[in-house]
Amino acid sequence: MGAVAAPDQTAARHRGLIHQPARLVTASFAAAIAVGTLVLMLPLSTAADGGAGLRTALFTATSAVTVTGLVVADTAGHWSAFGEAVILVLIQLGGIGIMTLASLVLLGLSRRLGLRHRLVAQLETGILTLGEVRSVVRQVAVVSLVAEMAAAAVLLARFATGYDEPFGRAAWWAAFHAVSAFNNAGFALFPDSLERFATDPVVNLTVVAAIVVGGLGIPVIAELATDRVSWRKWSLHTRLTVVTTGALVGAAWALVCLFEWTNPASLGGLATGDKLLVGLFQGVTPRTAGFNTVDIGGLRETTWAVLSALMFIGAAPASTGGGIKVTTFALLGFVIRSEVRGDRDVSVFGRRVGEAAQRQALAIALIGVGVVAVSTLVLLSQGDWGLSAVLFEVTSAFGTAGLSTGITAAIPATGQLLLILLMFAGRVGPLTVGAALAVRARDARFRYPEERPLVG
Repeated sequence: MGAVAAPDQTAARHRGLIHQPARLVTASFAAAIAVGTLVLMLPLSTAADGGAGLRTALFTATSAVTVTGLVVADTAGHWSAFGEAVILVLIQLGGIGIMTLASLVLLGLSRRLGLRHRLVAQLETGILTLGEVRSVVRQVAVVSLVAEMAAAAVLLARFATGYDEPFGRAAWWAAFHAVSAFNNAGFALFPDSLERFATDPVVNLTVVAAIVVGGLGIPVIAELATDRVSWRKWSLHTRLTVVTTGALVGAAWALVCLFEWTNPASLGGLATGDKLLVGLFQGVTPRTAGFNTVDIGGLRETTWAVLSALMFIGAAPASTGGGIKVTTFALLGFVIRSEVRGDRDVSVFGRRVGEAAQRQALAIALIGVGVVAVSTLVLLSQGDWGLSAVLFEVTSAFGTAGLSTGITAAIPATGQLLLILLMFAGRVGPLTVGAALAVRARDARFRYPEERPLVG
């Protein structure tokens, strides 16, 4: 009887997993990280003999799959060409979503997408109706391919002609950084990230464009492609995403330039045009991209605070970026406005937002604040770094941004394990992780009497 019961129990657990798309997505990311770790531990993956240690391989694989960009070993110096290729594949898988990619493969083979895979793809891409999933997973492939190829073509031309690099090396640099930029990963093949290209407008603006496109999300890109000139036809999600993204980029650009304009460690020694270019780049990359063209450790603490806030907010839902998402941030702002004005309803661009969306935004933000606060306290106990540097590192991991003040490699093993968990949680999403671990929701059979406590 015991031999027969075990398969039945396994099948029951498998069926339970299928009926919980959140758990399936979480398990898929974990599986990709595990496989990536094992491959990166092979001697073939490292430039030196002996292969990478478990902690280095696990940290790098997690950072790649979660498209974060934090590293404990120099990407170009520590890893071989094979190892770099493995990292690139992990970035691509993590960027478009493990289960979205699986749905694309299934769709290409059988031309039919089943309900289970639609549910999983719906969760990963953020689409609200199952009927849209088939077209969206196609759009994921098309947009990713077109954006990455366009960015790679521009970078290839620049590296080959502007820097006289051999075609093969220029092509690899172009492909790697195009994929890393579109997927908001922040991995670079240079020890100083992209600091050597700080005053190169072609490289800077190409990377910025890829970051912004990847951070908008497939639903927004698809809608802009069809109704690109008609504001009135845009959905509320697209309006919120575009307006908030533009406002955050503009504000970040201005604040970085304001705080760093005279700082000799960043913008102080540059010409005016170069200052504006570097300021724009560093205003965009905290939106979970992770590249830098100036030494982050040399920035002023006021700038660290601005970048930390941007990393926490992140990019748009259903995008390659992390954070609590720009729509969550914007919606909370409109909720505050409605409370201040005494409005009964929360209205955004002529539309009323339901209470369920408001509660979801509040829950995501508070979960994020709690995770970052607790993790910062834990990491502060691991070393003598200041609060600003530790908060920056924690927010970067949770927001899957990848920027660092330079303390990542010096953090002890327990601290790096914490960063690994933060990167994983930040990519999968607080609510997705909660849904994967929580008991199935039930409708209440009764309601308690209402009473209002004093607030404020």
